[in-house]
Amino acid sequence: MAVMWFVTGWLKKLSPRMNGLKNKYLVAVFSILLGFGWAETGAQTPVSPQRCGIDGREQILQQRDPQRLAKRQKLNEQVEQLIRQKNSEPGHSRIGEVVYRIPVVVHVVHNNSSGFVGGANNPNISDEQIASQIRVLNEDYRRMANTRGFNSNPIGADTGIEFFLARTDPDGKQTNGITRNYNQKTNYNVYDKSSGDDRLLSQIAYWPSDQYLNIWVTTLRSDYLGYAQFPEAEGIPGLLPLENELTDGVIIDYRYFGSELGAVTSATYKYGRTTTHEVGHWLGLIHIWGDAVCGDDYCNDTPPTESANQTTACTERFSTCNGTRTRNQIENYLDYTPDACMNLFTQDQRARMRAVIEASPRRQRVVRSSDPLPQTESLTVNVFPNPAQRQSTLEVLFTGFQSFQVDITDLSGRVIRTQNFTDYPSSSISIPLDTFARGVYFVKVHTDKETASRRLLIR
Repeated sequence: MAVMWFVTGWLKKLSPRMNGLKNKYLVAVFSILLGFGWAETGAQTPVSPQRCGIDGREQILQQRDPQRLAKRQKLNEQVEQLIRQKNSEPGHSRIGEVVYRIPVVVHVVHNNSSGFVGGANNPNISDEQIASQIRVLNEDYRRMANTRGFNSNPIGADTGIEFFLARTDPDGKQTNGITRNYNQKTNYNVYDKSSGDDRLLSQIAYWPSDQYLNIWVTTLRSDYLGYAQFPEAEGIPGLLPLENELTDGVIIDYRYFGSELGAVTSATYKYGRTTTHEVGHWLGLIHIWGDAVCGDDYCNDTPPTESANQTTACTERFSTCNGTRTRNQIENYLDYTPDACMNLFTQDQRARMRAVIEASPRRQRVVRSSDPLPQTESLTVNVFPNPAQRQSTLEVLFTGFQSFQVDITDLSGRVIRTQNFTDYPSSSISIPLDTFARGVYFVKVHTDKETASRRLLIR
């Protein structure tokens, strides 16, 4: 299998440069080496699972849509500009950042004609298995203490992004955020451009991708565990965006969706980090090796890496890039290491994902499409925990979309920090308190018509 992998990569590099008779010789050489590979490893050797199939899928999408690469490049330029702009703002003047909450719909696509739900080897996975995956996403993206998603790494980040199963469907009816869909097809090959299985999945089940994160959970035919669709910019002349909208989301093999429940039996991929990884792509993150030898993932705090760490153990590895040897960041969610190794999003990855939400129109509409927090007739302000030490959360509740200003003042009324929020629904705002001295403060929220305040004790 190692020989086959090597030759395949060798062919991809050489074949564009050769044509005519040379290609015939190349095919002959490939056939000989391929036969050697089978003789060496055995024809029945199982294929090892591959963590992520986004590279191959992205090639297919670019073949379907000649403008896709331009859309991705435009989005990346916008993201980089947003990050530079935020980095230029005085950090001490900001209150904090809104916690983005993303409504999720899980489409279970299965061939279990009995309709039986749950259990090992059953693609019609249980509600409990689905709930465990949503829990893992929140533990990982919020760096929750006392969970597998927590780390003490100084560059580790709470991304300020949360996920919840949708409570209303596209027609406004109540839902649990799960759809169950029977189809006789036994498996889906979303990595074959001729199969069109990604389109088929969206025909079987789909909610508008500018209102929900669609996650299709099914049986994948190939050896990949999952796939996600990168975000893209809009507004480029001559685009036909409808098809990309219909396939926009995440596809996960049912055996790797969730954490240690039901059909999840893999020793290597059992903690739900496949979905954490793929949702990172959906939010614009790139693999830490930049999908090239010592490539660029646009995050300066992820060390240059030669290639993916496709391992079965949390063994330290090192790369030499530009003459410098550095330790690979095997704990990063955007690597290929086992689930047990992963527990890190970096500060730059956090900044990139949040900038993508602001720059990508479809992602922005997703976080604004639902009311994740309750609406109140009058302005309501909550602060918790209170007393607090390192961080507190400000909850601002009102009706519809409004602009508001938040001030933090000391006992004398002096404004310590202030920040404006334009056209938001009821929101949760994470407030870091590391630079505040111990004492009593007041958190004041002003809308056009109302003002509310809460006392905050920092210990």
